[in-house]
Amino acid sequence: MTKIDNHNNNEDLQTQLQRVIYLLRKYKLVEGFVNLQETPNQEIAESSIQKQNLAELKHLLDTLHPADIAYILEALPIEERLIIWNLVKTEYDGDVLLETSDAVRESLITDMNSEELVAAAEQLDADEIADLAPDLPRAVIDDVFRSLPIAEREQLRAAMSYMEDAVGALMDFDVITIRENVKLEVVLRYLRRLDELPDHTDQLFVVDRNEHLKGVLLVSRLLVSDPDLEVTQVMTKEMVKLHPDDNAEQAAHAFERYDLVSASVVDSDGKLLGRVTVNTVIDFIREKAENEALNLAGLSEEEDLFAPVLKSVKNRWVWLAVNLVTAFIASRVIGIFEDSIEKLVALAALMPIIAGIGGNSGNQTITMIVRALALGQVSTNSAWKLIAKEMGVSAVNGLIWGIVVGIFTYAIYQNASLGLVMTMAMILNLLLAALLGVLIPLTLRKFGRDPALGSSVMITAVTDSGGFFIFLGLATIILL
Repeated sequence: MTKIDNHNNNEDLQTQLQRVIYLLRKYKLVEGFVNLQETPNQEIAESSIQKQNLAELKHLLDTLHPADIAYILEALPIEERLIIWNLVKTEYDGDVLLETSDAVRESLITDMNSEELVAAAEQLDADEIADLAPDLPRAVIDDVFRSLPIAEREQLRAAMSYMEDAVGALMDFDVITIRENVKLEVVLRYLRRLDELPDHTDQLFVVDRNEHLKGVLLVSRLLVSDPDLEVTQVMTKEMVKLHPDDNAEQAAHAFERYDLVSASVVDSDGKLLGRVTVNTVIDFIREKAENEALNLAGLSEEEDLFAPVLKSVKNRWVWLAVNLVTAFIASRVIGIFEDSIEKLVALAALMPIIAGIGGNSGNQTITMIVRALALGQVSTNSAWKLIAKEMGVSAVNGLIWGIVVGIFTYAIYQNASLGLVMTMAMILNLLLAALLGVLIPLTLRKFGRDPALGSSVMITAVTDSGGFFIFLGLATIILL
């Protein structure tokens, strides 16, 4: 594993990024000067100045943690990103690829040949190679398989067989196992012979001759117990057991609920397969949160900030098309009431207030429901109670803010009936937003779709059209 330099720990990552950008500018300035000459001067291009610029960049990158390098790569345009990527230590390649987002990783992999990709993958553990495998060419994966020892090859095959949202996909095979009939002194001598303990080792797994999990020995108990005691006298049989096909999200909740650092993964016969550690769970939670945020905005995948224009267009066009359709619907709703708007121009100025508040209220409800669904807190039985609760909240908010808006409208236009219309429209549109804010994600979940996928876009479209219809309909009935 890569160690974090204490010196870099004390420096702000933004400072490191600015330093990289400064050195890149110096390098590109000289390169640009050479390219401007009618006859490019090779001596300048390969001068000591350029070599010094590259050497400074390389030295800076050599002192950074792979996660910090990944951050810097994501903050740079593609051309500059590739310059930096080619200066990264070869032994860091695999770790950096793991730390970058999928979109940025794709641009880095495209710049590498098969031999470089195989070398990068070979530096990783089997579970880490499995995380990288979906982005690697098939030929590279085959070469990596052939280069691994038989045991690691089987581990990689097992890791790649699990679904992305299963515990097996998060599983780490680097575990320390011991027998229950040995003394703690023997265990301590065994641990001292190791170069280092696997990351986040808070417990040792006690297994029998057939690798069936019998219990766990906490490292904290091992250190303070009498070395002459046997493992069976100190170990505990109360432990969290995960299965490889369990839902990863539920496993993440278990880590949060029980403050776990690591947990065993066993098969249906109780045989130890590996473990899940807190750092993997945190990465999973962060990635899921990022995906949900993108889905709420109607984006199908994480997008490289500096991706080519056409690629970004492909990622965004679907929900923009949906928005266009709903915008036409909203325009037709307004068109129905053209005569009313002509007779009372104030309606045109007040419409956005109703639609905007409705959209914001609906988004608040959707955010709460999507979060509750992600945490497994919503069932079919509780759906109607949720609807009633959200409708109650919206009714109170609608009444309070509807009165405020009504008074505001009366103060401007000196028209009590128009103020009443604003109050009633505010209440009704917030009730509509609450109802659909619950129903949209629940309906998507019922049909097996991600409840966050485009929910924000959908609720905004509905509350716009619905808000216009409610407001203008009430205005036509009451005022005209």
